Amino acid sequence: MKIVQLTQGTPEWHAHRAQHYNASDAPAMLGCSPYKSRQDLLREVATGIVPEVDAATQKRFDDGHRFEAWARTLAEEIIGEELFPCVGVADGGIYSASFDGLTLLEDTAWEHKSLNNELRAAMVDGCTGADLPKLYRVQMEQQALVSGAERVLFMASKWDAAGDLIEERHCWYTPDPELRAEIIAGWEQFDLDVDSYQTEPAAAPEAVGRAPDQLPALHIEVTGMVTASNLHQWKDAAIAVFQGISTDLTTDQDFADAEKTVKWCGEIEDQLKAAKQHALGQTASIDELFRTIDAISAEARAKRLELDKLVKSRKEAVRTEILTAGREAVRAHVDQINSSLGQHAIPLPATLTADLAAAIKGKKSFTSMRDAVDATVANAKIASSQTAERVRANVAILAKHDDHASLFADRILLCASKSPEDLGNLVAARIADFEAREAKRLEEERERIRKEEAERLEREQLEAAQAREAEKAPPTPPADAEASAAAEPVATARSTVASVASAGAAPTPAGARIKLGDLNELIAPISITAQGLASIGFKPVGSERAAKLYALADLPAICTKLGQIVEAAPARAAQKKAA
Repeated sequence: MKIVQLTQGTPEWHAHRAQHYNASDAPAMLGCSPYKSRQDLLREVATGIVPEVDAATQKRFDDGHRFEAWARTLAEEIIGEELFPCVGVADGGIYSASFDGLTLLEDTAWEHKSLNNELRAAMVDGCTGADLPKLYRVQMEQQALVSGAERVLFMASKWDAAGDLIEERHCWYTPDPELRAEIIAGWEQFDLDVDSYQTEPAAAPEAVGRAPDQLPALHIEVTGMVTASNLHQWKDAAIAVFQGISTDLTTDQDFADAEKTVKWCGEIEDQLKAAKQHALGQTASIDELFRTIDAISAEARAKRLELDKLVKSRKEAVRTEILTAGREAVRAHVDQINSSLGQHAIPLPATLTADLAAAIKGKKSFTSMRDAVDATVANAKIASSQTAERVRANVAILAKHDDHASLFADRILLCASKSPEDLGNLVAARIADFEAREAKRLEEERERIRKEEAERLEREQLEAAQAREAEKAPPTPPADAEASAAAEPVATARSTVASVASAGAAPTPAGARIKLGDLNELIAPISITAQGLASIGFKPVGSERAAKLYALADLPAICTKLGQIVEAAPARAAQKKAA
């Protein structure tokens, strides 16, 4: 932050404020200030014309400055550091703020206000800065934006004329990222509105209705007959006035005139009724007099009813026109945004119609209605711009993961509903889950291939061993020599197994392993498969590519088991032959 050496209220201070976006103006910019409308601030910034401060407002300012000076000591005791007032500008920006107090390290700020009933209602025991009305939070948020302060002590106090404390309340405000984003977007929209601002005529004074010119006093005297009357001339004047009453209602002045005229027409009716009753008191019947009075009364009544109905209908029509214009302004802004968003187009704010209706509720003049609608429209534009920026950020996040586009079939809903931070976490989670499932699938596929290859190699080895045995086998002996010849291969196998068993009796290194193929070479000319070994109680302890590995220490036991099987072979053969 850059500190500007300015004294509040000096011409230099006013010049500085005219060139920067100030924290004290931020509530009016967002339309949440009860002291200045957004339209008034827009007019001041665009034209440079600032209204004079009236005596009542100046007294309020003076009281606030006195209370602030007296309260600074209280604030320093709470913070535990000295505070100095200053004006600062954000580094490299146009955001500015005036600080009632700031610590030397600029990490803590102090904001003081005169205590009022609104603040009393908000600043109850245990309250925080988040409980304060929005206009105060907006000002402190921009102060934190400008200074980089980590917290702001908000204090409201009331003192007597002698400087004695009557009442004091305080709480801590901490920066709110969402509100800060709203303020930044709000000033950007305000910039656009200033650029497109068209000078308006000075605000007219509040409309005061004017009734038509007064008619001459009606004078009738009768003594059994009309002896004196200006009724005919009065009628001509009245009809001329009625016909000159305008029914083209557009401005606040037109409506004020019409409402006053409605009352005036009613008064004319009452006056004619009174004249008629006066005449009846003087004579029983004077047809011409009564017909004239009735005609004038009917004309006044017709005009009164017409104007009264027209005032009501036109008021409703103008209110509708103001609301429609506001809604269309927001629609045009959203359409402009959507021209660059494609399939990610954003909708109109869901509460726009209700917000506009609430803005004009209780407003009496069309000028106040338009100001309220303008502020609501500006806030709707700000919210739409923020939504669009969030959607663009989300689209950019997903664009970085086009290779996983299939994981985000709901990309439009995600971009519309998620914050960039949440979407980033969701993207990472989905990709991690997909990669884990894909790794598992590939591992299962590799395991299946390994098993198939191992089985294929075992089959090939078995077939090769069988082929070797077939080549070594002697010609089939005659039937009568079968019994004696059967013992020869059994004896050969027995001696082979015995020799291997005795060789394996030597000490074996711990953890040594032997491949199934090597084992078969040792016990040749006989051979055994992995399934065969498993059937006699020996399972592989590992694998090397497609080859099964067995504990070398188990070799003597394997050979012993095989020897036992070979020894029992003649008996099994005999049993089989007998069967």
